[in-house]
Amino acid sequence: METLFGLIVILAVLIGTAFSVIGVIGFIRLPDVYTRLHATGKVSVFGVVLLLLAGLFWTPVSPGKDIVLIGLLLLAAPVASHAIASAAYRLGIPPQQLMRNDLAEVVEKENDPTPQG
Repeated sequence: METLFGLIVILAVLIGTAFSVIGVIGFIRLPDVYTRLHATGKVSVFGVVLLLLAGLFWTPVSPGKDIVLIGLLLLAAPVASHAIASAAYRLGIPPQQLMRNDLAEVVEKENDPTPQG
């Protein structure tokens, strides 16, 4: 059984490290804040979750803490990425090669001085 846990830990560390490295490369190489947030907000989160799973299987001293950390990370990272991207858009940072802009209508309605209703 210990061999199986060791194999799971090794695979989780390797895959988690690969995801984290891909996230860092995406952060460095991608052109604008929105695509960089996608790389760090999605790919790196999976890397950290896999590393936490490796810690859970290697040292199961407090599995509750690891599970809570994984849950909080999966809940908080997308929300934080969305908040940063929304703030960047509202500050006027232009996206590169935009295909669709759903937020433009919302921002225009918020900035419209005419009364609504």
